[in-house]
Amino acid sequence: MRLVRTMMFILLALSASVGYSASKTILVLGDSLSAEYGLIRGKGWVPLLQTRLQTEAIDATIVNASISGETTSGGRTRLQTLLDKHRPDIAVIELGANDGLRGLPLAATEANLRALIAASKKAQAKVLLVGMQIPPNYGGDYTRRFAGIYSKIAKDTKVPLVPFLLEGLADKPQLFQPDRIHPTAEAQPLMLDSVWPHLKPLLTK
Repeated sequence: MRLVRTMMFILLALSASVGYSASKTILVLGDSLSAEYGLIRGKGWVPLLQTRLQTEAIDATIVNASISGETTSGGRTRLQTLLDKHRPDIAVIELGANDGLRGLPLAATEANLRALIAASKKAQAKVLLVGMQIPPNYGGDYTRRFAGIYSKIAKDTKVPLVPFLLEGLADKPQLFQPDRIHPTAEAQPLMLDSVWPHLKPLLTK
C-alpha cells in the first residue's frame, strides 16, 4: 500500500510539473499593430510572443493572421476559414482600430466583435479580446463610446480583456513611427507586456 501511495504521489508531481505540456495553437487575428507594419520581420509583438513562449517552456504555436488595414468586418469574413484550418486553442482578437479611425458605425463594430468571439467559442477556442483606443478625430463622444465597447463586450461574453494594447505608449512620441500611429520596434516589448498577463492564464487552464 505504501508503494502504491508513493507511485501516486510521483505521478501527481509529474503531472503538476508539465502544466504546459499539451501543445497549443494560438491564432492572432489583428490589424497592422499585430502585422509588423513598418518593422523588420520578427520584431513585432507577435513574434516576440513566440520567443517568450519558448523561454517559458510553453509548447505553443502562433498563427499570425493579422493584416494591415483590417477591420472587424474583414476579420469576421476571414475568421471561420481560419478556425476550420488551424483549429486554435486560443483566439486573440485585436481588431477595431481601423473601424474607429474611419469613423465606422459603433454598432457595427460591436456586432462584429461579438460575432468573432461567438465563432471562436463555437470552435472550442478560448478568446482574448484586445482593447483599443483612438484619437478624438470624430469628437469626444465617439472616442469614449469606442473605448467603452471592449470592456462592455468582455463583460457580457465573459472573456478576458487586454484593456489597451498601447498602454503606456500614447505619451511617448519617440516610440511611434513617423505616421504617429504605428509603434516602433522599441515599443513592441511593451505591447507584449500588455498582452502577456492576460494570455498566460489561458495557456495554463
